[in-house]
Amino acid sequence: MDLAHESLFVPDACELPTAQRPLRVAEFQDLFASSLYEVRRPAATRLDLVLDADPAVERIARDLAARESECCSFFTFSFSTVAGPGPDGPATRPGEPSSAHVLNAVDVLEMEITVPETYVEVLDGVERLAASSMRSGEPG
Repeated sequence: MDLAHESLFVPDACELPTAQRPLRVAEFQDLFASSLYEVRRPAATRLDLVLDADPAVERIARDLAARESECCSFFTFSFSTVAGPGPDGPATRPGEPSSAHVLNAVDVLEMEITVPETYVEVLDGVERLAASSMRSGEPG
């Protein structure tokens, strides 16, 4: 992926110095390449990223989210750990019917990113970066 091209989705509202933007994009790209297993877009203003629930991955993801929120305050990040199937059957996400997407037998970290409608194009860029950088295989 061409990091210079991906920087085009960074809006003027971003307060990160221009010279640091490709470095930040590269940090997200590294996270996605090593730990991202699924990309979901349940709404135009929301992107859900399913990451490995490893504590080191969670620290990196939370650190990146915190730093990104400082320079681009229109982003809202939230995290939750979702358990895989247990002894009582498959796990589903809160609010989903039991026939919904079933997770693997290991825990995963869900990183939810939301933006106001005026920044949907920025979220589109994050989605493109995530999808193109995503690792193959299963969590764990």
